[in-house]
Amino acid sequence: MKHQPHDAPPGDPDSALAGEAEGYLLARAHHDQARREAEDLCARMPWLTAAQAEDVARHYTRKRIDLTRQMLLSTVERASQLRQEYETRYAALRRDLLKLHAAGVCAALICLGGAGALASLLSR
Repeated sequence: MKHQPHDAPPGDPDSALAGEAEGYLLARAHHDQARREAEDLCARMPWLTAAQAEDVARHYTRKRIDLTRQMLLSTVERASQLRQEYETRYAALRRDLLKLHAAGVCAALICLGGAGALASLLSR
């Protein structure tokens, strides 16, 4: 499920495009950050040749992106699980509240019926 701005309708093509653009920009920023970290790592290893440093930087960046993707997917999966748990709990609470209100209304009607019957008997 893509991120939707709070005030946009779910099927709005403009918000879908904005969401994709935001996702691209976030992914690009993360890739750039991983690349900077890789370059910093290689700078601390002055014995590497330029080709070796580029190879290390490429491997580091790829592994970092893969790790982040895995963490994000795990987070999305857990968020989905939590959402389902909360929705299930919310439905159960709503059902219990409805039962409680129905019981209260029934009790009130019984009391009113009893009071009406008692008033009818006393007025005879």
